[in-house]
Amino acid sequence: MTATSEQVPKVRLRAAGHSDKGRKRKLNEDRFAVRDDLDLYVVCDGAGGHNAGDVAAALAVRSIVNYVGATLRSAREKPEFDRFGIPNGARRISAAVHKANADIIEISRTSHQHHGMGTTAVAALFTPRSGLIHVAHVGDSRCYRLRAGHLEQITQDHSLLTDVVENRPELDETMLDRLPRNIITRALGVEAALRVSVRSHALVAGDRYLLCSDGLYTPLAASSIAQVLGATSKPDDTAAALVDAANAAGGPDNIATVVIDCDGGPHRALPSGLSAPPPAPHEQMIPDPELLILGIEDIDLDDSASDELLQSLGAIFAKK
Repeated sequence: MTATSEQVPKVRLRAAGHSDKGRKRKLNEDRFAVRDDLDLYVVCDGAGGHNAGDVAAALAVRSIVNYVGATLRSAREKPEFDRFGIPNGARRISAAVHKANADIIEISRTSHQHHGMGTTAVAALFTPRSGLIHVAHVGDSRCYRLRAGHLEQITQDHSLLTDVVENRPELDETMLDRLPRNIITRALGVEAALRVSVRSHALVAGDRYLLCSDGLYTPLAASSIAQVLGATSKPDDTAAALVDAANAAGGPDNIATVVIDCDGGPHRALPSGLSAPPPAPHEQMIPDPELLILGIEDIDLDDSASDELLQSLGAIFAKK
């Protein structure tokens, strides 16, 4: 039986956020949103070194909230998974971040005052029907999950350090020490073409999620974050306590936190892919199980590319 037909245990989320400029900054460029009515939670960090980072972060939050709100009715009319097994909630929150990126670029292009502004983003969207929370992020704002006392970082920073380790894993630590830690490789407002990382997670009763900017985890060790999150305080108190802890550790940057508690729900998680209906026999486009390696850059996906896309795929298959 699939999750589309199972009765998912009822889940209630409780969330709160807190932000502060920190001890070293004159202006707070972090923004957050807690929208229980939309099951949506967002943290954005105005990118350092860019003009009007606070404007970019505020615009990104507003754009993501507006998109999710505007698509609420249509989302309820769609199945929980598309015919490819992809959660529609994941596609929706990714689309919201893409819309925010387009809005920031548009303002940046038309306003000299805001030229070059940018922001990171991490956003979580909960879909009650499936019991999944979809986490999208760009840059180095993070999402953590505390489950059964275990703290796990469930986003991976889009940073220079990450890219170097992925491409040159043989480099020793002395070489890595020379890399600057404050360079991110993805941000909203930089380019129209944006890759948004999205993952879907099954909520479990007692889960506690944390969205935060780098102003929290840079001065605080993971053990300190886990200790504060592990307290039985309400989300509002916990979000404020995390900000206080970062300031007590020096507060070198702006700080934003959103704490999300999961009340009720299942007591174990299953992979979200198991919940998707299998494709119908007539939808099996490639009966040959051989793996194909194809980059998205190899396919023309502009608005008039339907014929070109089919031709490209046909040429690829013809080479087999």
